[in-house]
Amino acid sequence: MTLPPVKLPPVTTDDAERASPWRGTRPELTIAAITVAVAAVAGGAVAGWPGVAAVAITAAALTMVVVRGLAPRSAAQSVRRTRDRQVARAIAGYAQRRFVVATSVSSRAFYEADLRPVLEHLLAARLAEHHSVNLYTEPAAARAAFCRSRGDEALWRWVDPAQAQSEGRELDRAGIPRRTLARLINRLEQL
Repeated sequence: MTLPPVKLPPVTTDDAERASPWRGTRPELTIAAITVAVAAVAGGAVAGWPGVAAVAITAAALTMVVVRGLAPRSAAQSVRRTRDRQVARAIAGYAQRRFVVATSVSSRAFYEADLRPVLEHLLAARLAEHHSVNLYTEPAAARAAFCRSRGDEALWRWVDPAQAQSEGRELDRAGIPRRTLARLINRLEQL
């Protein structure tokens, strides 16, 4: 069985112009050429041939700088730059998370404002994913799924959504203790 040949539309000059990165730059290039010509005439009038040569060399150098800036990068350069940006973003993200944790240990207000919502969201996701329990609509079932021991009961108050609104008077105290935070993260991983 043979397929009929596919007829492609002919390539027109409009298609070739659309593919060109220089499309639409004719006015700018014309102005640049006129500027260089006027500068060469002025350089020739002031200093003769050395003035024309200085203008030509300067124009060539500027043209090379501009074209280098406009030229597309090779695939290897693009991949390397993308990888470098991702590494820089990961380092900045790590530093920010480290700052949030360190400040939450020393300040209860910072814990309540920044770290608690993250831990609470993680708890809600883990409960929904592994236990089919909604933390906000089924708080008793969420607590039962989270608290398996007396130690878990002590951790619950640090992520209980009902406690978040009622602890406004305790914001001047120290934040979450490091050991408690470590135990809470371990419990969330086990959940």
